Amino acid sequence: MNLFRRHFRRILPVLAIIGPGIISGSVDNDAGGITTYSVAGARFGYSLLWVLFLTTFSLAITQEIGARMGLVTGKGLASLIREKFGLNWTAIVMVILFIANMGTIAAEFAGIAGALEIFNVPRFASVLIAITAVYFLVTRGNFKRLERIFLVISFFYISYIISAFIINPSWGIAVKSLVMPSFQLNNAYILTLMAVVGTTITPWGQFFIQDYVVDKKLSKEDLKIERGDVFLGSFLTNFIAFFIVVATAGTLFAQGINITEAKDAAIALKPLAGNFAAVLFSFGLLNASLFGAALVPVTTSYVITEAFGMESGLNFRVRQAPYFYGLFAFSLVLGGLMVIIPSFPLLTILIVSQALNAVLLLPIFIFLYLLSNDKKILGNYVNNRLINAVLIITFTGVAIASSIYLFSLFFPKGF
Repeated sequence: MNLFRRHFRRILPVLAIIGPGIISGSVDNDAGGITTYSVAGARFGYSLLWVLFLTTFSLAITQEIGARMGLVTGKGLASLIREKFGLNWTAIVMVILFIANMGTIAAEFAGIAGALEIFNVPRFASVLIAITAVYFLVTRGNFKRLERIFLVISFFYISYIISAFIINPSWGIAVKSLVMPSFQLNNAYILTLMAVVGTTITPWGQFFIQDYVVDKKLSKEDLKIERGDVFLGSFLTNFIAFFIVVATAGTLFAQGINITEAKDAAIALKPLAGNFAAVLFSFGLLNASLFGAALVPVTTSYVITEAFGMESGLNFRVRQAPYFYGLFAFSLVLGGLMVIIPSFPLLTILIVSQALNAVLLLPIFIFLYLLSNDKKILGNYVNNRLINAVLIITFTGVAIASSIYLFSLFFPKGF
């Protein structure tokens, strides 16, 4: 017992610090992410797994930069942009972020609607219940309680790992595809590739990780542990994504079955892998969608109110931060209404919103690079050469993919 107590006391400081990296990484596998990975596996088999492998490093580095800047300065990314570049640039970045986030929030509710339609729950009812539940969860909770809930939710992504092992796909081909890139020069492949990038490294995620460590009141003395938290979260994000792609590639792609929505993946898995695998897959979609429906609107509200010097954060009550909670409620309702619209193309908004995320990452990366190399802000905690190299390579890769993607939109016959 004494030995257990000694070990527990040693890890207690670690347990108090971890959370931002794991939660930030896990929520990347939201409704848009699961749909994107499902479509990638169903349409293109294992051929996009190499993108996941590369983005794991990019995600780890960009999230580490955000966490480090938050720990050293005690300020969120929006605050640093305002202080360094002024209100005009801040307003432009906030417009970009809001556009990207509204597409993502709508994608979360599309995921909730799709998951519950499997069980014959009408779209209107599921979205309305979800908006109400998420609003009261956030406004009636507190920061520490919500963090515990989100960490527990993160655990349930294991359902996708179990689904993949039940299916028993071609593991050799899957591992080989991780390290051997392949490319198809057609619109559908390019759109899906962009969506995979945009759902893994998101504009809102860059703001979220930095605001999170600030709200958690961590300091630069916690950098070593928080860096491990971020790296672990980034690995787990794409580890789960790998199994989603493998599960759909090993069944739907192998059988030539196309899907038009995320829920179709779960439905199609029934005759191929059994009810248990299908239920696990749909449960994972619902879990991830609710997770994202809570965190993305919170982040949107947090960042925008922080950018313009308003009270923001979950440690405040509604009366103390009316703009924060008002924008949070507005984001929930607007995102939900977009999905309730009759004949709303769920798959289109899910995939296109993720591809748009990748395009909108570019200006965010520029500010991230400039700020994280500014010695006046970070002192000795500025980027090293390796981090800058990964950041520049990531920016260049996303820029090239974005250019090809935009070209394919305006000149579809060019491919």
